[in-house]
Amino acid sequence: MKTKWILMMFALTMLVVITNAQTIDKKSSVVNFKIKAMGMMNVEGTFTGFSGDVKFDSKNLSSSSIDVCINASSVNTGNTQRDNHIRSADFIDSEKYGKICFTSSSIKADGNNYIAEGKLTLHGVTKTVKIPLTYQNNTLKGTLEVKRLDYKVGESYGTFRAGEIIYLDINCVLNSQNLTRL
Repeated sequence: MKTKWILMMFALTMLVVITNAQTIDKKSSVVNFKIKAMGMMNVEGTFTGFSGDVKFDSKNLSSSSIDVCINASSVNTGNTQRDNHIRSADFIDSEKYGKICFTSSSIKADGNNYIAEGKLTLHGVTKTVKIPLTYQNNTLKGTLEVKRLDYKVGESYGTFRAGEIIYLDINCVLNSQNLTRL
């Protein structure tokens, strides 16, 4: 009897824990960007090629985290020549710096929305940023303004030829799945 009791207690301590984790829907997730060019027109495009992990629980933000990268060479503006120039050492140097990454250090509530604070690494430079987020229908949406020269992107190009601010719209679609951990 005592052996059964010990086995039962051991089994109880090994209970399965269900966590709510999400995988990134790589086909539906995208980062759209916009930057001024020649002082008057906008160049718009997208980055795809997401990878990483997202754990988001609006009821337990302290256990939530974002650790994602996008493939820097996935840039697409609809103009092959321009895309190749953006990928080149003149701008993001995707051959040397293949990924653009964000790793959160905290996610906090901001009214009905959220603020993810963390490190953005772009072109080999890492800086702390805050990304305002919304979460609805398994989709995290955020916006971020990046001063390209802070990340040494296109340093030889003045702010007239290539604008100072890169405007990012993040659309990260998540596939919920219940993961079982022992």
